[in-house]
Amino acid sequence: MRKFEKISVKEYEKKLKDKCSYEDIKLPIRSTKNSAGYDFFSPFSFELKPGETIKIPSGIKVKMNNDEFLAILVRSSMGFKYNIRLCNQVGIVDSDYYNNEDNEGHMFIALKNEGEKVFNVEKGDKYAQGIFLKYYLTDDDIAEGQRTGGFGSTGN
Repeated sequence: MRKFEKISVKEYEKKLKDKCSYEDIKLPIRSTKNSAGYDFFSPFSFELKPGETIKIPSGIKVKMNNDEFLAILVRSSMGFKYNIRLCNQVGIVDSDYYNNEDNEGHMFIALKNEGEKVFNVEKGDKYAQGIFLKYYLTDDDIAEGQRTGGFGSTGN
């Protein structure tokens, strides 16, 4: 099963309460029937000046099959028009990130303005996209660890 969900009200109050209302969190959708990516909508407005970075709490978590991951990418137009980049180039959201004990699987998306123009995003604007992908394991795979948290929880 693949499904986007809002984070709980408890997680919202820890990370987003001062930036937007719970109702401002909008689940990602595909814009056209042949789109690969699910567009993420900003729950609040922000301005990103050249050289600046922002870490956006999306208000979203995602459930998916065990042999899949969600790749987070910037929207093409943002890269071409403004030279906006993801700080980690491509975000990888593993299936076991969902409902982890540390942050419930709340996805954060960090952007950096590498361009020369101010980049403005209004509440409700699309600012990133997610694409579901299947992955494969080696025949001798022995991974048995359990995720307990968010960024860096499985080691540096």
